[in-house]
Order: sequence, then structure tokens, then C-alpha cells
Amino acid sequence: MTKPDLDRLTTEARNARTTQLDELSTLDMLAVMNDEDRQVAEVVRGQLGAIARLVDAASDRMRRGGRIVYCGAGTSGRLGVLDAVECPPTFSVDPGVVVGLIAGGPPAFVKAVEGAEDSLTLGAADLEAIGLRAVDTVVGIAASGRTPYVLGALEYARAKGALTAAVVCNAGSPVAAAAELPIEVVTGPEVLTGSTRLKAGTATKLVLNMVTTGCFVKLHKVHGNLMVDVMATNEKLVARSRRIVAQATHCSLDEAEAKLAACGGEVKTAIVCLLAGLEPAAARERLQAAHGSVRRAVGGA
Repeated sequence: MTKPDLDRLTTEARNARTTQLDELSTLDMLAVMNDEDRQVAEVVRGQLGAIARLVDAASDRMRRGGRIVYCGAGTSGRLGVLDAVECPPTFSVDPGVVVGLIAGGPPAFVKAVEGAEDSLTLGAADLEAIGLRAVDTVVGIAASGRTPYVLGALEYARAKGALTAAVVCNAGSPVAAAAELPIEVVTGPEVLTGSTRLKAGTATKLVLNMVTTGCFVKLHKVHGNLMVDVMATNEKLVARSRRIVAQATHCSLDEAEAKLAACGGEVKTAIVCLLAGLEPAAARERLQAAHGSVRRAVGGA
């Protein structure tokens, strides 16, 4: 990216409110940061329509076996990987359902890989390596909106017929223009000039949280506001499973624990058993017929 390009990016502009950051007291410095952060949620609110369109389109493709694939470099790539790896334990999905690709590969998550983000071909190669299909959704993430790795990935994805989306933090960017569903969260100059791990990173994480959570709500991985497809892989999540069954059915924790044991630890199955008065096998059949919706399986309870 050339110097004139950088000069046009709001994420690279100097924040007039923080030009004397190093002279502030610790409390005043943190107050300024907090004031700036408070603007982020409103910026994201302004893009809810665009985010909703992505959730609807991506979840429809996921019903047909599609994946969400995040592509980004640096902080943007790390945020995509972070969101992807949290989906299996939260929603009991295969790790391949939401994929995070970062320029430079897994080592770049903890240490910068020089030059990786500047390659127009590397993003395409990474998508080719995972066997990108037309039913997939590729989300390019780039605070600057100009990252070559992301541009190359989006170009390849469109050629393959995949749905393309973008999350950027500058208006009118090449990355947004390359995507069918652009989301522009323009957070403005950072507290620390050019440090997009701050407001831009926060905005990006908020958007990604909405995308995957929204998709899995639509895919019936949630009942009410309970994560009924939680994967109980540790003591905390085993206890959470008991609480979820108890909260959903208004039974005691002991009853919830017993029913979970009878259902092989399957939270949804235990809930349907208790609410509909069914044995585990019949509850599983109801759930399958209802495409995983607890509400439909118990007749709207």
C-alpha cells in the first residue's frame, strides 16, 4: 500500500482527541479510550441491515452443507480464527463448519509472517487448499479494506460461485467493492494512530459474533437464549448442560442430571424428553423431523 493510499484511510488518521495521550494521567488516558470505545457499538448498529443480510444468506447455505470461511491478515485474521474455533464447543458443530484462514497460516496467529498479507495469490491458494465450494460463504476481513491477501481470496471465491462478504473499517474500499455483501464499520481514527487492534478490532469482533451466533440461532442450535447444542467437554460445560436442561424444563438439577445421563449427555434430547414426555429414542426422532428445533419438536412449548 502506498503512502497516498494510507493517507486516505480513516483508520490511519490521527485522532484529534488523543494527540497528548502520553501526557495524560493513567485514569484520564483510560477514560479517553473508553469514550472512543463507546462509539463502536453505534457504528455497528448502523450496519445491522447488512449484517442481517449476511446471516440470512450464510445460514441458508449452511442448511445445504455450506461453510463460513473467514479470510484475513494480522489482527483481522486472528479475529476470524478466534470466532471460528469457538463455534465447535458452543454449538456442537464440526470444526470444518466455520473456518478461519489467516495470511501466513497458523504460525501467523502468534507471530507476524512478513509479506504474507501482501500476496494476491496466497488467499486464493488457501481457499483452494480447503476445497472451496459454491455453497460456501467467504467473509473477507480487512480493517484497511485494501489487504491483497483478502482481495485475492474474494476474487477466487467469486470465480468459484461462493457467496462473498466483507467486514471493513474504511468506507469505499476495494475489499468492500469485491464482495457481494459488504459490511462497513467505519470506526474512525484510533486512540493510538493506526492501531486497528483497538476500535476497528472491537467492531470486527462484534460483527463476527453476530454473524456466527445469528446463523446458529437460525439453524436451531439455540432454544430461547440457551445453547442447547453445547458440547460438554469439561466440568464447567457439564454443569452448564445440567443448568440448561433445568432452565428449559423447570425441573431440578438432579432431574436434569438423571435425564442427561439417560440421553447420553444430549441436551436437546433431554429437554424434549422432559417437555414432551418421551423416551430418548422417540425424542431424537422428533428432533430429526423438526430439523433440530426443540420448539418444533415439543409442539411450540
